Amino acid sequence: MTDETLTRWWQALTAELGIDPQADPEALLDLAGTAAHSVVRPAAPLTTFLVGYAAGRADAGADSMAELIARAERAAEDFA
Repeated sequence: MTDETLTRWWQALTAELGIDPQADPEALLDLAGTAAHSVVRPAAPLTTFLVGYAAGRADAGADSMAELIARAERAAEDFA
């Protein structure tokens, strides 16, 4: 899968869901990679879902979203 494909998918899915997330897709992919390698592979989608859920409950903007991603990444790294 190419970066262009991921960009088009991000745009298509956010349009379909009617959302404009204040998140960096690259940061979410990095978080998924950290969770997969520090915890277990299936932790990747669960981790990104939980960060998104927390962001939604907090009505998080870009700064808050970045902080949630950083917190989750630290938690995954510390888990091992």
